[in-house]
Amino acid sequence: MPQLNPRPWFFILVLSWLIYLMVIQLTKNLNMLNELTSKNNMYMTQPWYWPWT
Repeated sequence: MPQLNPRPWFFILVLSWLIYLMVIQLTKNLNMLNELTSKNNMYMTQPWYWPWT
């Protein structure tokens, strides 16, 4: 049993780090999406954009 001890800890550490990175990427993508939608909303209020709608 003692030989099996280090490996699961390493696996858990790597897994948690990967999850952490994924969460960071997801939040970045969500922020980018929010910025894009807000920009689109801003364009909708621009007068020169009205003829294209």
